[in-house]
Amino acid sequence: MEILWFLIALCMLAAVVGPFALRRRGGIRQVAPGSPDAADPDAYGFVRQEELDIRLPGPDQDLLDVLEVVQRSQDWRAASQLLAGTPKEGEVRWQRVQAFAGAASLELAGRPGAGGSWLRSWRAEAPKDAGGAAVHAEFLVQQAWRSSTAAADDFRIILEEARTVCGEAALLAPGDPVPYIVELAAARGLGYSHEEFDLLWAKIIDRAPAHLGAHLAALHFWCEKWHGSLKEAERFATTAAARAPRGSLLAALPLFAVYEHLPEVNLVRGFYESLTVRNAVEGALFAVHAARADDPMLAHVRHLLVMFLVRMERWSEAVHQLVHIDGHVGALPWTQSSDPAAEYAVYRALAVAGYEANGGNPATLPH
Repeated sequence: MEILWFLIALCMLAAVVGPFALRRRGGIRQVAPGSPDAADPDAYGFVRQEELDIRLPGPDQDLLDVLEVVQRSQDWRAASQLLAGTPKEGEVRWQRVQAFAGAASLELAGRPGAGGSWLRSWRAEAPKDAGGAAVHAEFLVQQAWRSSTAAADDFRIILEEARTVCGEAALLAPGDPVPYIVELAAARGLGYSHEEFDLLWAKIIDRAPAHLGAHLAALHFWCEKWHGSLKEAERFATTAAARAPRGSLLAALPLFAVYEHLPEVNLVRGFYESLTVRNAVEGALFAVHAARADDPMLAHVRHLLVMFLVRMERWSEAVHQLVHIDGHVGALPWTQSSDPAAEYAVYRALAVAGYEANGGNPATLPH
């Protein structure tokens, strides 16, 4: 019993001391809101918290315009046209399939039985449309993870249906990796054996060997909390990073592996100064610097870097990432929070405060 009380006290101490430890070296001190000494993110041209877009990790105006048309008119044709014109070999098609499926899923949650009717019409009126089949498969996957408990009967039933629709989508779009990427989430929920998963992964690698979105989806399977281990996840991430072509964001994959295995309560002093974390962060920074400015996955890496750089008290580098991503928060780690915009805003304020405490100001803002 004494040990139990000791552990409880230790956790309470960590909760109290943690926020102060985060600000230790940077010389940040808390002041009352409105104080003239308070760091003001608005002075940096950042978007107000209530105006942050939680739907996407970065801008995709074509997608947003089409989503607005589809949801207003409940007509699926604009979505079909956008996906038909989106190249199969890139990351954008995968992101747009996710966005359309997520929009339909949220509509259905808001209006049970009626929301997302445009997706049902799409599948009924154009059953041979490859884009519609991919969105339908992803919709089923999202429904399973959002509305059911893992391993429950209804969870498995929905994922089995998703796997069937993935097969239909793959037949309708030869060479398109997206149906197989969608199946990765079903494979995780259905508990594919490692051999079954490897066969599925081989189909993706044949079609899109440097697809970061696919690697992130596969990484979940190899994590300790699902069907792998810390070592297997690290091996998968580091192998992909080592084989990454020049300019590929796959070099950032080890940072995502670190994130997936963060302790729920960190009581280790210097954890964010450890060699593993530092190497993963440096790899991600290298990937960001080498990537094309228009790489659609760049924002995903920058968002995760903000969290790590703030926790490492590397304020200037964190602010540099914020300059490029501010306005959109639909990415890890913020989407793991019940209020992504609020979570992001806290880290943004810490980054700005640390930046100013070490001599920075809006005039020295890196671009």
